Amino acid sequence: MDEIFPISGLVPLAEEEATAMSEQEFRSLYDATARPILGYLVGVTGRKDVADDLLQETYCRFLVRQPPSMNADDTRRYLFRIATNLLRDRWRRGEDESWQEIPEHGVSIDMDAQIDVRAAMSALKPRERELLWLAYVEGMGHGEIAAATGLRTISVRMLLFRARRRAAGLLLPKRETV
Repeated sequence: MDEIFPISGLVPLAEEEATAMSEQEFRSLYDATARPILGYLVGVTGRKDVADDLLQETYCRFLVRQPPSMNADDTRRYLFRIATNLLRDRWRRGEDESWQEIPEHGVSIDMDAQIDVRAAMSALKPRERELLWLAYVEGMGHGEIAAATGLRTISVRMLLFRARRRAAGLLLPKRETV
């Protein structure tokens, strides 16, 4: 070998470039996936600034890891998995208390139903918000949600059932007892 690499495990630049994602490939991937992932992060956190940070970190981690070639659906699920793990890392560190607030900007009086949904979503547990968002906004099935969150499919079914029941209880009008 003519070239010397001071750190073992490094590959010659030509090989590295062959496996690295091109800028055009990354732009295509970003254009196809960033909007739904950002929507998921905003929907779960309720804060655009936090979601923007998490989205940026999601793509940074994806690029650093350079996963093997995957089809479009697998890549999408992989990105959602990274985003979900980042959310959970923040929750474990106790950084989610400020996410419970419903943003006031952009909410008008004629949007009572939307406000109720936002209030209900903010009252749910973080995992419940994740599951409901992935199921109903992203349209993922139980298997896809399991792949995106790292849960077992049977667990997704039960947790999603409980989340739906809890959300319905928050959205149904309260009955007044006479």
